Formats: sequence, structure tokens, C-alpha cells
Amino acid sequence: MSEVLTRFERKAPAGSDLPVLITPSMPGESLLDAQHRLRSDIESMVSTVGGVLLRGFAVPSVEDFRAFAAGFGHPLLSYDFGSTPRTEVGGGVYTTTEYPAHQSIPLHNEQAYTRMWPMKAWFHCVTPAAEGGETPIADSRAIYRRMPAAIRDRFAPGIIYVRNFGDFDVPWQKVFNTESRDEVEAFCRKAAIRWEWKPDGDLRTTQLCQAIETHPVTGELVWFNQAHLFHISNLQPEVRESLEELLGIENVPRNTYFADGSPIPDAMLDDVRAVLDAETVSFLWEKGDVTMLDNMLIAHARSPFKGPRKVVVAMAEPHDNLDKF
Repeated sequence: MSEVLTRFERKAPAGSDLPVLITPSMPGESLLDAQHRLRSDIESMVSTVGGVLLRGFAVPSVEDFRAFAAGFGHPLLSYDFGSTPRTEVGGGVYTTTEYPAHQSIPLHNEQAYTRMWPMKAWFHCVTPAAEGGETPIADSRAIYRRMPAAIRDRFAPGIIYVRNFGDFDVPWQKVFNTESRDEVEAFCRKAAIRWEWKPDGDLRTTQLCQAIETHPVTGELVWFNQAHLFHISNLQPEVRESLEELLGIENVPRNTYFADGSPIPDAMLDDVRAVLDAETVSFLWEKGDVTMLDNMLIAHARSPFKGPRKVVVAMAEPHDNLDKF
């Protein structure tokens, strides 16, 4: 699709085309200048393969990245009802999750723990880490197909997410971008979230969400949840034990349950994580890289890293299934 040869190495499961590599037609070509020429190809690849990597283009600033993402015709979204700490860079561009560098962030589709999510996500590598720091990706259709039938059947009715906001997680004021309880309750009503104000002023939310979803354009079934990430088993054993002893299981910062309210066995989520691992595609970032993903077709993660690292994200094209349950 281009004339410039660019280095690209990846680790991927057999048969994976992720991500489609797109490079400049000439050295130093600006990503913004190339957008008109490439837009139809990018949109085609994102809607079929699920994600593209634009490498070798000139992206002088985060503002250029923002303009590129916005150039696909949808306003960039704010990060409402978030689950992790981020900083807004400006104009709908955010830092990626600000967890310590030594921690991994498991594969997930953005905001699949809600019933309202972005259909598109862009990532831009401003500063690659000296070591590690990849943003692994995986095909959610392939994950669904590989998932054992017994797990698919058990997850099919949906997953309940319970979140307790307070000292041990992101405070509700930051998650909902407000200090107003009335605004929190209005959002919860709109998003089909049950809420409870606890005596100490903290907030508990409970929401039944999809575990498997149908892509609204392609009609394909995708594995679309964050049960493994929110479940108490995602914590280090000693942290889990301490939180359960200190708070009680009903008050841990976050947890997931089957749709009928029963606990999800740790072993089942171990099997889920094994499927995610088997479908993972990974490559090292290079400075200036931009990826564009269909957020329902493609999950993403973060690998541990050393040294400074800056990757920013933008999201667009809201979608919901509020009429589903």
C-alpha cells in the first residue's frame, strides 16, 4: 500500500493479520497530509481486520494526532464512568491508564464493563519505553470462537459488575467528573446502573452488562466484557486477602458475578485468561506510531515497561445496548 519500507516485527497467533501495516508514500510524509489519501483504505481495514498501524509518518504533536482522530467524522469522546486513572491532554485526548510501570494491564475492550462504549479508539506513541511498554491487541471474534463452549454458555446471560468507590479505588468524583450526587444519579439512571450511597459517603454501583455482544455493523459475535479484569482474582493474592479481610467481599473496590448473582470461579477466569493469552498480538512501539482500532472487534492491553513512556488515546463514535436487558 506504500513505497516506504518500514521495519515491523510482531508476535501473533497463526492466521492473524493484526494489525494491518500502513506506511508513507514518501519519507517524512505527514500523517495529516496522508489522511485524505488513506482514509477509505483505513476504514476498510478497520471494519474487516479490526485494526491498523500507521508507522513512519510525521506526527509532530499530540494536536496533529487529535486532528487525525477527529478527521474520521465523529466528535472525540470524554472519558466518563472510567475505571482507571487518566489525565486529559486536551480536546478529547487522554493519557493511557496511569498504572505503575511494572504492572500489566490485561486485554480488554474499552469500557466493555458498561453498556455504553466507543466504537473507535486511536493510540499514539509519543515516547516509546526503553524496554517493553507494548500495547498488545487481540481479535475479539477469535477470542469468542476459541473460548470453551461451556464458558460461553455460562457468560451469555451477562456479567454483573459491582464497584465500591472510595479510598481503595478511583473516587466517584473523578469517575463521574462531578462533585454532585444528583449528577451521578442522573448518569446512573441513563446508563441503567443501580447506585447506593453508603453511610460514610462513598458510592456502590451495580450493573448487569453484556459478556458476549453482536457487532452492530458486521453482525459478528465478539467476546466483550471485563469480567477477568474486575474480578477479585485479578489482584495479587496477598492484596486480595488483605482487602477481603479488611472490607469484606461485598465492599472490595470491584468484583464481577454471573448474571444470577452467583460467584465466578477463579478457575473459570484462569481459562478465560488463557484464551486471551493465546490470541494476543504484540509489537514494540516506535516514536510517532498511531493505531486505529474498532473497539468491539479488537481488545487491547499494556505490557510492563522501563524508562519514560507516553502513549495517548482518543475515542469516538458512541454506541450502547441500553435496550438489551
